[in-house]
Amino acid sequence: MADKTRSIFEDVGDVQKQVAKPGGIDAKSKGARGAIRIWLGMIFALVGIMILVGGLTRLTDSGLSITEWAPFAGAMPPTTETAWDEAFAKYKEIPEYQLQNKGMALSEFKSIFWWEWGHRQLGRVIGLVWAVGFLGFLVTRKIPTGWTRKLLFLGALGGLQGAIGWWMVSSGLKEGMLDVASYRLATHLGLAFVIFGFITWYILQLARSEAALMQARRMADARLSRLGTWLIVLAFVQILLGALVAGIDAGRGFPDWPLMAGGFFPPQPFDLVPLWRNFFEDPGLVQFMHRMAGYILFGFGIYVWARARKNGNGRTRFAFNMMLAVMVLQVVLGIVTVIYSAPAHIAIIHQLGAVVLWVVILRARFLAGHPHPQSIRG
Repeated sequence: MADKTRSIFEDVGDVQKQVAKPGGIDAKSKGARGAIRIWLGMIFALVGIMILVGGLTRLTDSGLSITEWAPFAGAMPPTTETAWDEAFAKYKEIPEYQLQNKGMALSEFKSIFWWEWGHRQLGRVIGLVWAVGFLGFLVTRKIPTGWTRKLLFLGALGGLQGAIGWWMVSSGLKEGMLDVASYRLATHLGLAFVIFGFITWYILQLARSEAALMQARRMADARLSRLGTWLIVLAFVQILLGALVAGIDAGRGFPDWPLMAGGFFPPQPFDLVPLWRNFFEDPGLVQFMHRMAGYILFGFGIYVWARARKNGNGRTRFAFNMMLAVMVLQVVLGIVTVIYSAPAHIAIIHQLGAVVLWVVILRARFLAGHPHPQSIRG
């Protein structure tokens, strides 16, 4: 039997060792990260426009002009006078027309119809862009490892959003209803911001390689990340309250600030029975909650910004500077919206401000947990 004992003088070069190849992490997750990021950027822009068109649809009282949910057949608008008469006849059967818009001319109906049709059509376009892109990347096997479920999740959320949209509209078709239920509107808008948030986060992740993200996480500011997460939560609550305000036109009452009808509390805030209805349906109380949540968010935002000033990463600090700047602008827009009783052109700018603020908060939170590398000098 041959002696297998190795000599202590054996040349190291004779031993075959397996050396790890550089770039192994990225090799395992290879895919068209850049192309997928561009595709998500397109959806990002479309969803942003969708949120604004949805706000204008609400501000123009157009949301109930289409009384049926036809995901495919509804893509074609009326093209003949007969078809327009049929669509108008269906609208005449709902309470909004009978109690609020009785005597409306066909030309006026067409105006609100196009807003709602455009809103729904934009939803179809978003769904189509997602489906074509996802299937294209899936078939060509260009989706990075671990991303298939994430991208499929976005599509599922989009489908759910369509169903919730009809659930919202159907509430306004019931007897005695002049608008959609405010809590359903808040659910619909809230999910839109959730979808927008996930798209934003995914775009930020795809901007860097997996190896770079892993390295960045080791340099994360844990405390600032936690504060950023709570900032996201408070901003989302404020968005939901803003939807409740829009749902019952609460922004058009109490055009004084900082008081409400001369007092800190609105008059008679708990007159509705049962008690819980006041938190969704009383205009004064709903606007009061929106104001108070705004103050809390603003105060907490200043605190987080002050904490971010201690962060050693210049790009992270700048992200929180931008967050505070947009937050200040949004507070001013909110006050102006109240003072002028929420005219459509100011109210929609305020809603645009919410979209921008949502994105910059998410970006600041992302950079707190995934800082960019920098030199010792910063």
